[in-house]
Amino acid sequence: MTIPENLPASGKADYDQSLGALRISDRDRYLACLLSPPDKRGPLSALYAFHAEIARIRDIVREPLPGEIRLQWWRDVLYDKTGAGANGHPLAEALLVAIEAHDLPIPVLQDMIDARIFDLYDDPMESRSSLEGYAGETASALIQLASLVLDPAGAPQSAVAAGHAGVAQTVAGLLLLLPQHRRRGQVYFPADLLAATGLTRETFLSGEDKDAIGLAIRAFAGLGREHLAKARADAARISAANRHAFTALALAEPVFDRAERAGAGLFERSILPAQWRRQWWMWRTARTGRW
Repeated sequence: MTIPENLPASGKADYDQSLGALRISDRDRYLACLLSPPDKRGPLSALYAFHAEIARIRDIVREPLPGEIRLQWWRDVLYDKTGAGANGHPLAEALLVAIEAHDLPIPVLQDMIDARIFDLYDDPMESRSSLEGYAGETASALIQLASLVLDPAGAPQSAVAAGHAGVAQTVAGLLLLLPQHRRRGQVYFPADLLAATGLTRETFLSGEDKDAIGLAIRAFAGLGREHLAKARADAARISAANRHAFTALALAEPVFDRAERAGAGLFERSILPAQWRRQWWMWRTARTGRW
């Protein structure tokens, strides 16, 4: 893919709009950009802003069909060789520039879009493997794409850690969003995990069996911890430059801790750590490479 000639020169020169949009849509990955090398912040912000844009579609549509149309628009942008579909849309223009500049694989971005169809409906997450697949095509893929921006030569060595880190990040994110998902009737907890704790989708959403729900939350956090441990076991293979792709992973373990303490109370209150704590954890990770 080549940069279309009709993209504005400003789109080729900088990524200010994507960084600004990311500051609003995903403050943690915005900070991860700021903690990255200055020459990498632009393309990283384009990737992260794209990810945030497709992840929030369920929040801005009332029915699945308009959401599917929005996802299809992004597919068309990726496969339109002229770039005409992106004209006037700064996030799309920035993404195309990042794809060209860093030779990012379009099929991976396509899979990321396709995975987000699940968000538009209230279908059950059938199994642990289904959740791992969903995480692999979203959060894990985003980490690996960021690695291609930061240090493409070292990216293959990051792949295993990225796969597990993405699952850990996804589990942490779903725990944070649990109250919102419950209000919508969405259940991202795997059905086999719920069954193992004596719950169904319906009894989980009802919130009546607090002991069983607490067990399910601890089991779900345990799944995240399992993948975090596997990512850490492979962390030595991550190049120094590509450690920046994992900065936001610093938030996963504190979220698991808070979720386990909250138990069924997680349905009723947010466990999002304060902004200053999240910034400190991410800054420390960016400096040390440890999460």
